[in-house]
Amino acid sequence: MKSETLPDPQHVIEQVAHKVRQLLEHDASGHDWWHIERVRHVALQLAQKEGADAFVVELAALLHDIGDWKNQTDGQDRGAELSRVWLEEFGLSPETVQHVADIIEGISFKGAGVATEMPTLEGKCVQDADRLDAIGAIGIGRAFAFGGSRGRPMHDPEVKPELHQSFEDYKRKSGATLNHFTEKLLLLKERMQTPSGRVWAEQRHQFTEEFYNRFLAEWDSRDMA
Repeated sequence: MKSETLPDPQHVIEQVAHKVRQLLEHDASGHDWWHIERVRHVALQLAQKEGADAFVVELAALLHDIGDWKNQTDGQDRGAELSRVWLEEFGLSPETVQHVADIIEGISFKGAGVATEMPTLEGKCVQDADRLDAIGAIGIGRAFAFGGSRGRPMHDPEVKPELHQSFEDYKRKSGATLNHFTEKLLLLKERMQTPSGRVWAEQRHQFTEEFYNRFLAEWDSRDMA
């Protein structure tokens, strides 16, 4: 990547963080400002361990949900487009702006049958951090918060999970929250792309799996058997 003259990297980070917080701090779907902060902190830890460009990682982590399809009325993903507009205001190099936009465009889980590998180390760090926030105790809480925000039931044993083979099918899904565990959350451990992310995911995955099995046992009144 070409060298570039920045107005002040820390100023850019602070201004972007301020705009993102204003946009997302009242979200109640699990994609709020504190989700961004957690992803930011984890992504930076992964960047340090893996040797990635921390500036690109932090920008992408901050911006990764600003135009996410799940919060757009027409279901279209505008994150990459919006990130370009925001970052070009700071006079960053076209290479940096494009790198961040590419990460945001490719970060989302798009269905069990859809490959979403990141081509750059920076993208891998941000994607792993985002997926780590989708599993474990916080990931479980976020799943039910999102389901509640969409009026979905916790569980409906008459509606089976579906391993979606296309992004369009995944976007159309409307099943109960518990199906989301089989359709996405329990798949994420095997999709971590950095060595550090894979280690980090082990315990969070185990907790998610234990919760899922415990939920079904209580649902079926098998927990006292």
